[in-house]
Amino acid sequence: MKGEPKLPENLKPPKALVKKPRLRKLGPIDPGLREGRGFSLGEIREVGLTPERARKLGLYVDKRRKSVHPWNVKALKEFIEKLKASGIKV
Repeated sequence: MKGEPKLPENLKPPKALVKKPRLRKLGPIDPGLREGRGFSLGEIREVGLTPERARKLGLYVDKRRKSVHPWNVKALKEFIEKLKASGIKV
């Protein structure tokens, strides 16, 4: 399609990670992380992208999520640095 950058074969977009829901019967045990539907709007804006540009780069955007997780922001920043290193305009 016109205007969409072609990603290198070895560069895959990162997956968003979200917290698993807590179960009352387990108490205050942190259940860990799971793969989410996409990055929140706050996470995308924090790295300087618009939702439309993020979709063109192959990233999934979940506009229902409100949380901004630091590990997702870090993954997005690393992905953008790899894109810049491969010569793709971000």
